[in-house]
Amino acid sequence: MTLSEILNHLGEDRENYFNAVSPPIIQSSNFRYKTVKDMRKALADEYSEPVYTRGNNPTVEILRKKMAALEGTEDALITSSGCAAISCALIANLSQGDHVICVRKPYTWTNTLLNKLLPRFGITSTMVDGRNPENFRNAIRPETKIIYLESPNSILFELQDLIAVAEIARENGILTIMDNSYGTPLYQNPKKIGIDIIIHTATKYLSGHSDVLAGVICADREMTKKIFETELMTLGSVISPHDAWLMIRGLRTLPLRLKQSSSSAIKIAEYLSDHPKIEKLIFPFHPSHTQYDLAKRQMSGCSGMFSVLLKTDSFEKIEKFCESLRMFLMAVSWGGFESLVFPAIAMFEQGSANESDVPWNLVRLYIGLEEPEELIKDINDALTAL
Repeated sequence: MTLSEILNHLGEDRENYFNAVSPPIIQSSNFRYKTVKDMRKALADEYSEPVYTRGNNPTVEILRKKMAALEGTEDALITSSGCAAISCALIANLSQGDHVICVRKPYTWTNTLLNKLLPRFGITSTMVDGRNPENFRNAIRPETKIIYLESPNSILFELQDLIAVAEIARENGILTIMDNSYGTPLYQNPKKIGIDIIIHTATKYLSGHSDVLAGVICADREMTKKIFETELMTLGSVISPHDAWLMIRGLRTLPLRLKQSSSSAIKIAEYLSDHPKIEKLIFPFHPSHTQYDLAKRQMSGCSGMFSVLLKTDSFEKIEKFCESLRMFLMAVSWGGFESLVFPAIAMFEQGSANESDVPWNLVRLYIGLEEPEELIKDINDALTAL
């Protein structure tokens, strides 16, 4: 099935809803049955049958089919946020006494889950430098159940050799889970190289308009059913039908948005790579990145986000740089239509800067859908603050 078929037609049985081109929002919390027999059958399989929207909803079902097809998995689950997807996938596969190996500097709330919440229930984690696959092998214990990956992560853009890590995991009977939010299914396909569960913070590129919170879990049907029947149904972290509809709408333009964002990012990163006021560019698809060859081998394209280290020794000048930008909104997240700037100094006070693993002079730039020439001019004007 082609990408266009998946995004524009898969799961959309238009004859079932008045031949409408756009699918309806089935804004109902529950569903009726004509007979007790029909109801009994549905209650026995809420994974497949609409009974109560916490479990199965027809609008969400369309989105599930599209996401599974995009990632090349048997099925997908849609959650209320990326955090919910991460939490459900991990908790479903861990018990007291189990151990997780995770890449260092993961998404903030993944780190909180693994190092603050789960230890309360007897689950431990080891954070490793994922750039060397042997670090995963060396961290394995008899009780290790999961290797958790982000390739690349979204601050320092460190990658993992997915083929090598997947092989290590298989040799040791360990489940692999990967956050593919940065690469998206269009530019990176972890399932094809042996990753078991693929997670997305769908709030980012998949939705694409900064108006939806959503998460996705893609895996084989046995795994998604396992997560659905306990963690998803019990914790209730489900997406609303309206937000699922917005996400379906966002997926229609995903290839166009990614193309614009990534091509602009390449132009802007190249401009900044030898700028006298930039100490370092951190972008997997620039030759200066230490893992450039791996990025080109694993990913068919880049995303529109990178970091720079500003050449300054002043908190105040970094603040002035960020506040001088006109085209970039200062905000968290990324993946929408708008360009964003996120300074590392927003995460700590000046006196505690040296306590962070992230360089204090780091500024992350997300490149949206504006014209790259306008963004370059805006950045260059703001750099006069340095």
